[in-house]
Amino acid sequence: MDVHEAIEKRRAYRSLEACEISENLIKDLAYHASLSPSCYNNQPWRFVFVKSREKLSELFRALPEGNAWATRASMIIAVYSRKDFDCVVDDREYYLFDTGMATAFLILRATELGLIAHPIAGYNPDDAKEAIGISEEDNLIALVVVGNHSEKPNELLSEWQKQQELARPERKKFEEFCRII
Repeated sequence: MDVHEAIEKRRAYRSLEACEISENLIKDLAYHASLSPSCYNNQPWRFVFVKSREKLSELFRALPEGNAWATRASMIIAVYSRKDFDCVVDDREYYLFDTGMATAFLILRATELGLIAHPIAGYNPDDAKEAIGISEEDNLIALVVVGNHSEKPNELLSEWQKQQELARPERKKFEEFCRII
C-alpha cells in the first residue's frame, strides 16, 4: 500500500472487533510517528499505548455515552504534549501542529497494517489523565481508538453514527478550504 492508498483507505469507523496488540506493533506505530517532522527536531509528541484490559476499563470511564462504541477497542493511544516541549516563535506554539503530524503518521501506518485508528476528542481529560498516569500539566490532545474493522455495525452506535459507517462523509470542495493566489 502506498501513501495515497493509505490516505484514501483511512476511515474513522466505530464498529470494531478485537485485534492482537503486540509489543512489536506498538513499537512499529511509535517508530513511524517518530519519523514526523518537528520544529528543530524537538519531537514534542508523547504517546501512552493503553492495551491492558484493566487500564482500558479505567480509561473507558472517561468517555461520554456518545463514545461508548470505543469500549470495543483493543488499544487506545493517548496523545499528549506540552507547550514547553517544542518551539514557540512569537505567539505561535508549534507543539500541537507537530504532535498532530506525528499522530497522522501513526494513523496512516495503522491503516497500512489493516487497522482502524480513530482519533477522538470526546472524553473527560482529567479522568483520562488520572487513568493513564499523566500529569496535570500535560495537554492530553486526543485519544486514538484502535481495533479491527467489524462489518457488523456496533449496537452502541447512534443512528447518525451508523450512517457514518456506511459511506465516507462528504468532504468539503476545494474552493471551501483552498485558495490559489
